[in-house]
Amino acid sequence: MVELTCFKSYDIRGRLGPELNEDVAAGIGRAFGQVIAARRVVLGRDCRQSSVALAAAVAEGLREAGVEVLDLGLCGTEEMYFATAHLEADGGIEVTASHNPMDYNGMKLVKAGSAPVEPALLARIKAVAEAGAFAAAVRGGRRGVDVRQAFVARVLSFVDVAALTPMTVLVNAGNGAAGPTFDAIAAELTRRGAPLRFVRVNHDPDGSFPNGIPNPLLPENQPMTADAVRGAGADFGVAWDGDFDRCFLFDDAGGFVAGEYVVGLLAEAFLTKEPGAIVIHDPRVVWNTVDVVARAGGRAVMAQTGHAFLKAKMRETGAVYGGEMSAHHYFRDFMACDSGMIPWLLVAELVARRGQSLRQILAERRAAFPSSGEINFRVADVRRVVAAVDAVYGPQASGREELDGLSLEFGDWRFNLRASNTEPLLRLNIEARGQPDLVGRKLADISALIRGA
Repeated sequence: MVELTCFKSYDIRGRLGPELNEDVAAGIGRAFGQVIAARRVVLGRDCRQSSVALAAAVAEGLREAGVEVLDLGLCGTEEMYFATAHLEADGGIEVTASHNPMDYNGMKLVKAGSAPVEPALLARIKAVAEAGAFAAAVRGGRRGVDVRQAFVARVLSFVDVAALTPMTVLVNAGNGAAGPTFDAIAAELTRRGAPLRFVRVNHDPDGSFPNGIPNPLLPENQPMTADAVRGAGADFGVAWDGDFDRCFLFDDAGGFVAGEYVVGLLAEAFLTKEPGAIVIHDPRVVWNTVDVVARAGGRAVMAQTGHAFLKAKMRETGAVYGGEMSAHHYFRDFMACDSGMIPWLLVAELVARRGQSLRQILAERRAAFPSSGEINFRVADVRRVVAAVDAVYGPQASGREELDGLSLEFGDWRFNLRASNTEPLLRLNIEARGQPDLVGRKLADISALIRGA
């Protein structure tokens, strides 16, 4: 029995070599097919140089479990989600490391209907793969499938193409998997007469990532898109991560749009069409979202951070939309799954309907609810540090919430302090009501307390 350290809280991710290799991938594929008793499983992969061989190994493992593999080839994670439901498969696997370093890869797994694989089921798959406890089965087949045009139709069903007005959009695929899929969407928009002009940068998939790992959330990676937006005179910019299940927005001045404001934009977009609907949000930065939803007549519901929790809450409540400030956006009519292609289209439609630039729309929200952005700290003992912060600030708080980490409210400001689910980090977010200087002061105070704890 070999311990598989590549199994994480929500998915599979590990360093290439002893932690994740073709033998490990084959075992995971076989265990997945066996544990969920699958007949057919959708398989996709990103453009990393290791993904072709790993996907082939996963396919072999699935086939050994008697599964018919429906192979999408190069695609985004959301295309795997769509195909799993569209083809009525029993599960789906995307071989991807998204925005992780070059020497990593991984897998994202879903059940029938693209429902998330819950931790208990993931643990069963891990146990079977580690023990090599494989049952005999009649070897399954493998065939290529192409659902891209059906996927494009589903994505475009979220917007009224006729409502779009002339604008230029800068798109940065980061040399990840997004380029070909975006081109299919753009071609259909043109066919339908949409007056959009696109400027593409770093567009072709290239697993060597000549312009760096596509992770637009990192501040050091944002100037490339910001500069390109300004250089193109674009109305706004879009950048994706490696498997494009997250997209990031930039206004016409190249300003990066923080995640909580994107959640507010998309909440408004949906509530305009479906008044009274439920919107799910995470606990990290909440006031802008809650305010937008209340003004639009909807109902805001909080869920624990992480795709498995957001998706479960979406399905439980029937929410039309759910958003995390980390740029994961979930849609009821997209299997309650996340998509990086739907958000920018909804923003384009909202900009057209409002008759304002994205920067103008955001100016009021940024002024009303300034925030710190997520600040990360590496600490030796997360629990001890959180307890130290709580000891100082807890007695002063007017509100307290512990759904995900520690959230304390003080009337005109609040903070959330939580351990990362995927990395050895403590994450801090601070927000205020109309006082950016207050955010700065509290950030300095709490940061000093964390470092000194």
